[in-house]
Amino acid sequence: MADRGLRLEDAVNETCPWSGKPISADSLTVYKGRTVGFCNPGCRDKFAAAISHFEQSLPEKPKA
Repeated sequence: MADRGLRLEDAVNETCPWSGKPISADSLTVYKGRTVGFCNPGCRDKFAAAISHFEQSLPEKPKA
């Protein structure tokens, strides 16, 4: 799950959106082209699962 080559200094946040704790270099991911940090891999993976669940529940866009 970990994205290789991501850097802590490139994260758009300094604190974990789930816990409010400082982010960790081993808990970064990319969301919509931006590096997002979490305090631990568990929070990062919880975010990925939530996003996946949300995106799966959206209806498909009608084709133009």
